[in-house]
Amino acid sequence: MTAPDPEDLTARARIRDAAMLHFGEHGFERATIRGIAESAGVSSGLVRHHFGSKQGLREACDDYLVKAIRTLNDEVRADAGHNYVAVARTVFGPYQRYMSRALAEGSAAEVFDALAELSEQWLIEADKSRPDPPKVPVRARATVGTAMSLAVSVLQEHISRRLGVQIFSPAGDELLARVLLDLYSHSWLTPEEGAALQARLDEKEDER
Repeated sequence: MTAPDPEDLTARARIRDAAMLHFGEHGFERATIRGIAESAGVSSGLVRHHFGSKQGLREACDDYLVKAIRTLNDEVRADAGHNYVAVARTVFGPYQRYMSRALAEGSAAEVFDALAELSEQWLIEADKSRPDPPKVPVRARATVGTAMSLAVSVLQEHISRRLGVQIFSPAGDELLARVLLDLYSHSWLTPEEGAALQARLDEKEDER
């Protein structure tokens, strides 16, 4: 892992982390500058000095996560042996509730877009070795694929309950990694079934 950002040693970073906890627990509307300041051990005035407003504070939270996402992506690309799920838990573990709630509330657009853009880059590379050319634009596949991946975080309580293990625990990490590997390495449809369904979609489009 890379060295921690110097900013993370400052009061600004403490405020940001406290904000993520409050936004995650209470939601953006119910979270207050005063409550965030108390958790960070600073004054409300210092929060406003650094971030201007609650909205500015939320934007700073999203900017931090985007930076962390891009750093993690670079590390995984540089080391194929990375356990991506475990590393992601280490980086984002404290912020899972914030990300889940923000995404469910329709915010954190920058975070979603960053993940989708990186997914698009990975798909472009993967498409080069595909025996069959994709029939759907890469942007669309990356966008929907990102949403499907983020559903694990948003629905973590339900998934953990069904699996009988907290998915963001060490044991859950391993199980989740194995499940994802199995899902991605085994197609749910045969090429023939996929072609037949694609043909039906094409027929409906022609009828319109």
